[in-house]
Amino acid sequence: MAVDLFACLYVRDRDAVRPWYERLLGSDPSFYPNDLEAVWDLAEHRYLYIEQSPEHAGHSQVTMFLEDFDAWMAGIAERGLEVASEETYDNGVRKTTYVDPDGNRIGFGGAPVDG
Repeated sequence: MAVDLFACLYVRDRDAVRPWYERLLGSDPSFYPNDLEAVWDLAEHRYLYIEQSPEHAGHSQVTMFLEDFDAWMAGIAERGLEVASEETYDNGVRKTTYVDPDGNRIGFGGAPVDG
């Protein structure tokens, strides 16, 4: 089954928060479908977008599972964003969460470290 995924995070002001997401995701948006949204193409048929919707801002949460968790986390750290929380589950899966300026929570999960 083919699945296209568009995950949305509501923000107060798209243009004001966009630089934070550029640092989190390591790139400029892939495209702007309209005056309220900015979209990042993360992988084939998988997109994350922010949508300007002040009345809903700060109430979104999304978690993405990464193939190379450590490299992704190192890249975010190099771009100057600070981790809000880190967890390791009983099965060894790791999760790191960031919080955008509006209060949305963006999590990244990674498989256990081998060894």
